[in-house]
Amino acid sequence: MELRTLVVTQARTGSSRLPGKVLKEVNGKSLLQIHLERLKQCAKISEIVVATTVSDEDQIIYKKAIEWGCTASRGSELNVLDRFYEAVKDKNPDWIVRVTSDCPLLDPQLVDAIVLYAQNHDYDYVSNGLIEHFPDGQDVEVFKFSALKSAWKNAKLSSELEHVTPYIINNSDVKGGHLFSANNFECEQDYSHIRMTVDEPRDFDLIKHLIGKLGTEKTWLEYTNYMIDNNLTKMNDQIIRNEGLLKSLEKDTNG
Repeated sequence: MELRTLVVTQARTGSSRLPGKVLKEVNGKSLLQIHLERLKQCAKISEIVVATTVSDEDQIIYKKAIEWGCTASRGSELNVLDRFYEAVKDKNPDWIVRVTSDCPLLDPQLVDAIVLYAQNHDYDYVSNGLIEHFPDGQDVEVFKFSALKSAWKNAKLSSELEHVTPYIINNSDVKGGHLFSANNFECEQDYSHIRMTVDEPRDFDLIKHLIGKLGTEKTWLEYTNYMIDNNLTKMNDQIIRNEGLLKSLEKDTNG
């Protein structure tokens, strides 16, 4: 029997550094639409779910996602773990893929490769970000629905509620835990200095430039090599990776 694998992308209009970023347009398409069109090319995904918030301003994301042929759900703005779980709990999934909509050029072939790796090895959790060698903006997490349910029932820390997977990672064997088996999906080279996610205006300028030159159908490596060959990394390489998670971890410590 074929495994039921859902990809859930988090999307909201609220952003302190670049409000409404996922609805910003390049060549007549929003970053969210470009992101979803690329995800639709995944061969190993049964359904795409856009998990947005109950905030009034996010009604447009809910409507647009359905208009573009995806499933959509609305949940807590702050407790993203709960929003995420509520989006999939009634869909009877075997596996969940977590991505975020501020990564418009996420590579569908990469998503498929990580899904296959996780399922073939029967890990509870696999990510290409446990060791951050892929470009920022090509982040993919794949985990069993049973692991997500366990996190939803047991997570307590701010970082675990605001970022979905820290409870699973923290209790996995890669961190010395015993609840979950986990592994990193390796990248052959370290491209961690490459940034193709959108958090700030200069990120958007870079994505706009990449799409203008290469379109929206290239692989992550083709975009990456173009950035390196044309010395584009300096446009946004000063921005801190995973800044939101770092802030949540501070809350854990400071209570």
